Amino acid sequence: MTRVALLHTGAVVIGPIADRARATIADATIVNYLDDRIVADLGDDSRAASVPERLIDLASAARAAGADVVMFTCSSISHLAAPTAEAVGIPVLRIDEAMADEAVRIGPRIAVLATLPTTLTPTVGLLRERAALARATPAIAEEVIEGAFAAVSSGDRATHDRLVAAAIERHAPNADVVVLAQASMASAAEAAETEVPVLTSVAPGIDRLRDILEARSHEEESNR
Repeated sequence: MTRVALLHTGAVVIGPIADRARATIADATIVNYLDDRIVADLGDDSRAASVPERLIDLASAARAAGADVVMFTCSSISHLAAPTAEAVGIPVLRIDEAMADEAVRIGPRIAVLATLPTTLTPTVGLLRERAALARATPAIAEEVIEGAFAAVSSGDRATHDRLVAAAIERHAPNADVVVLAQASMASAAEAAETEVPVLTSVAPGIDRLRDILEARSHEEESNR
């Protein structure tokens, strides 16, 4: 049976993402790994340099436990997927890559919302990377939503969702698509009143993971 390692930087997303993976990829074993200080340490000049090695250590542990593939579930570390894969020797996927591709496909005006600056910057970078591959040059508006992260960190999901929904509605009139940079923001998308598509990473990311695993399985069968 295929073993998938999900590497998280926040405990709040483990349940929703793992549940989605189990429901979408029925014949896979899902294993979760967590370092819940990574996001904070990325914003700390004295600790940020430790993050790449920590990700390699976690991915190495996953490989030692039999993982066939690793998925980073946090946009703050997506830019480290390729060097981690090179160091560990198994594929390391980014949960937000499929979302970025969809945003680029939808239209040239993309609004990116985050509740942390450490997530906003790599998400914008990923959008520009995927746009370049598609030979597109979107205009990207971006905002870190003040107070939203503090609210959800203190357990006030309602205030978080209200602030994020307000930001969605504020940017939507000037955007073809709104991108929510963090999986933890997904609950706010339903609260926003807008006709503009609002994208989150979990569903498209897990769907792409399934497609990659299925393609790999078919290739292995054809080579037998």
